Amino acid sequence: MLEWLSKDGKLLLSARIVRAFSYGFLSIVLAIYLKSIGFNEILIGAVLSATLVNSVIFTMIASFYADRFGRRKILTLYAVMMAVSGTIFLMTDNYLALIIAAFIGTVNVTGAETSAFLSIEQATLPKTVKDIKKRNTAFGFYNMVGMFAMSAGVLLSSFPQLLQNHFGFSQMESFKPLFAIYAIAGIVSAAIYYFLSKEIEVPIPTKPNSLIHGNLSPQSKKIIWKLSALFSVDSFAGGFVIQSIVSFWFFTKFGVLLTDLAFIFSIAGVLTAFSYVLATRLADKIGLINTMVFTHIPANILTVLVAFAPTFPLALGFYLGRMALSQMDVPTRQSYIASVVNEEERIAAAGITNTSRNVTQAISPSIAGVIIQSLWLSAPFVVGGLLKIVYDVGLYINFRKIKPMQEQEK
Repeated sequence: MLEWLSKDGKLLLSARIVRAFSYGFLSIVLAIYLKSIGFNEILIGAVLSATLVNSVIFTMIASFYADRFGRRKILTLYAVMMAVSGTIFLMTDNYLALIIAAFIGTVNVTGAETSAFLSIEQATLPKTVKDIKKRNTAFGFYNMVGMFAMSAGVLLSSFPQLLQNHFGFSQMESFKPLFAIYAIAGIVSAAIYYFLSKEIEVPIPTKPNSLIHGNLSPQSKKIIWKLSALFSVDSFAGGFVIQSIVSFWFFTKFGVLLTDLAFIFSIAGVLTAFSYVLATRLADKIGLINTMVFTHIPANILTVLVAFAPTFPLALGFYLGRMALSQMDVPTRQSYIASVVNEEERIAAAGITNTSRNVTQAISPSIAGVIIQSLWLSAPFVVGGLLKIVYDVGLYINFRKIKPMQEQEK
């Protein structure tokens, strides 16, 4: 199976599955857990933002040092920090300690991959594909297996409710086993990364780069910085509707139980997983940029409609419709970035674009917490959806004529 993918590629997929599984349940329960131990919306938003600040800083570290010290070493280190973070959440409910844990531990609360692992894996994946024609497929499969794993993890988010109902656990203590599982997932991920081969590495430059963009040619710099500016708008908008905020919204507005939330987000994850495969096939026919834009705009219209849904079934329908479309730009975006730069530029390109996404997304959950508390519970959906449409229009205007290598060869 997957004969077109090397052993290293399969190990990367395995690590992605383990990591995404743990992200699945944590993205649902974290905000609710913090609420249960007495944090208000502003403090919750600050913790969620700390998890995204982690992505910013450690993605930049990867961009500076992954190819200098070794991709395998950096990936293993990040996995160990993930285990440490889970242990802190397990052992204490001290606010300062939890902020530190959120900051160091690649805790993912978005419902999609934004962690510091992504830039390294995204840059490495093309090296593990034996046929260039399979590049789009590889990114689609990489994201699909991750989303299926995340959907399975989401189902586990109902576990605290079961412990409360059937075993007499307190609300706070019922969440603790999930943090233990998260710590174990970090240890397992570190073990997987340890077995990666030297083939994933690139030769160390003879002249170390003094800047994060030192690996980029002038032509690539122009493309990557413009993409980064647009991606920052998209991610800032996405930060208003990350999965933790959406679960909190359903929980608060309609009183949806954890068991039901787990089922809802698991279905959403399955829809998203299948959309990744559809996206790569669609991209082979109409192009990567067209796929990114023409699937994203309808998804963002549905995002705005969620805010105005008067009933739970209608809100759920809009949300699931959104999730069936909103992530189709993920594998296409990753493939596009890998295709418009040279091989030795990929980790810098991935690092710059992912950093731009993570920086702005780290800001918006805190803003969302403020506007939920002071303005309107559903306001994040309106703000996020409208800003994302602005991004879509900007992406199409600026990049519709810049074709990746595999499209130029047609």
